Amino acid sequence: MTFYDLFYTVGHMRMPGGLELDVLVAVARHDGAAYGLLVRQEVSAARGQELSVGAAYTTLSRLEVKGLLTSQTTEPLPVRGGRSRREYRLTAAGREVLTAERERAGRRWGAAPQWGQA
Repeated sequence: MTFYDLFYTVGHMRMPGGLELDVLVAVARHDGAAYGLLVRQEVSAARGQELSVGAAYTTLSRLEVKGLLTSQTTEPLPVRGGRSRREYRLTAAGREVLTAERERAGRRWGAAPQWGQA
């Protein structure tokens, strides 16, 4: 299955959006230990503006429905009143999407002239 086949089949779109890619990259950095607040902080820092809680969790959920992420709920944290977390991990399809997007971006920037050159 190719990158484009994946999105025709799963999401009826050719490529993930910028926010989806930023979330996938943040999850990849902490694969297996990425949770919503951490992902939100990383994406906010990368974009230079605060990502809303709703946007972060909606995007995580959408990527899970598309089969690019999986999640599991942890045991409650060992602090008084500790809550459990939902931790996210890339699927094989998610890794394939990031690999394809990195290659696509490299081709795009590799073909671009240097600034000031025409």
